[in-house]
Amino acid sequence: MLASVTRTFSIQMKANVDTPTPWVLYSCYSASRKEVEKIVPEHAFCQVISGKLEFYLAGKRVFMKEGDTFLFKRNQLSRSTKHPGKNGIFESTTVWLDQPVLQAFGKENNIIINKAYTGDTVVLLKTDPLYKSYVESLAPYIKKTPVNSTKKVINLKVRELLFILLELESGLKELLFDFSEPGKIDLEEFMNTHFEFNVQLQRFAFLTGRSLATFKRDFQKIFQTSPGRWLLQRRLQEAFYLIKEKGKAPSDIYLDLGFEDLSHFSFAFKKAYGMSPSKV
Repeated sequence: MLASVTRTFSIQMKANVDTPTPWVLYSCYSASRKEVEKIVPEHAFCQVISGKLEFYLAGKRVFMKEGDTFLFKRNQLSRSTKHPGKNGIFESTTVWLDQPVLQAFGKENNIIINKAYTGDTVVLLKTDPLYKSYVESLAPYIKKTPVNSTKKVINLKVRELLFILLELESGLKELLFDFSEPGKIDLEEFMNTHFEFNVQLQRFAFLTGRSLATFKRDFQKIFQTSPGRWLLQRRLQEAFYLIKEKGKAPSDIYLDLGFEDLSHFSFAFKKAYGMSPSKV
């Protein structure tokens, strides 16, 4: 069995080095790997080379199989699991398309959008040899060290990808070149579809188009309680349902419901329902 390994190639273009965004990310694992929930701050182009990639977002699961190429829209809460394929490994290549790069490209090519994007937030791209050959062309630069020596080349490769996307997927122009931040949306609906994500309240506030203070104030008006108390209660309710009605084991669900460890989940569950989750 191959040893689990992940290789990351990263070139940082932003001024804020405290929150780096890799331009190119190559991943390779020999065992299933579940990643913690995170907000995806930039658009991401990804091709699954081997294995299967599972996403959980906004109350639904999305699966990408070997050979699939897709675009992941920015500013989403997501949790992913990477499953090895028949060859025993999961392998993928991701290119992050950050806002400064897209803004410069849009200006240079006089790209103007006249309507908002209303399509899927994870877009399965058409099967085309251009995508396969493009990802294969990145391999020499991923393996090259030091990475800084290839900065100009990777800049050109990202621009090449944008030209390919615009040629093959004309409907994605509105997605790629909309630089507005999340607007104020229905808070109740958003929380009821994202309560399982264990992220800071600042993240929930940003994604619903609010400052933290406004988020807390609006939350109190809608739910008649604080965000922290509501999140705990809502997660425990879902846990009770999954254990009692679906026969799920506590150890299989606590992470997916936003609890950091099993002991914390068991303690909170027993306090709420008067019994440990294993006794339901």
